[in-house]
Amino acid sequence: MNLAIVSGHLGKVPELRYTQAGKPVCGFSLATTEKWTDDAGQKREQTEWHRIVVFGGQAEACGKYLDKGSLVEVEGKIQTRTWDDKDGVKRSTTEIVASRVGFLGGSKSQASEQSRAPKAPAAPKTPFDEPKAPQDAFPF
Repeated sequence: MNLAIVSGHLGKVPELRYTQAGKPVCGFSLATTEKWTDDAGQKREQTEWHRIVVFGGQAEACGKYLDKGSLVEVEGKIQTRTWDDKDGVKRSTTEIVASRVGFLGGSKSQASEQSRAPKAPAAPKTPFDEPKAPQDAFPF
């Protein structure tokens, strides 16, 4: 069974785009941090970064409501894909293709921003070209 469940904070603002077929796709980085005390009594911490890709209506919701620092839980499958870049070099990436994204809380700075003006409107949504990548690929 290929199932990944991770929860953590977004490392940057999610990137919402549309495939040539008009399908919404959103990508973001997610940090998960493990904390423990080692045998010597020292506090230790290790952060792992995960690439997350979300399709469909959930992608649009992520693009609209999530921000850098937002806390989310992602459930999906681990997928590795390859493509040739513009110079013909073979590239690959491993990512979690989300089947579910749970919004667990606002961004770390949201509490201080609540008294400020609402977020500026998003840039116009336009299709993008995906050179030599599968139709549903999301090359970040």
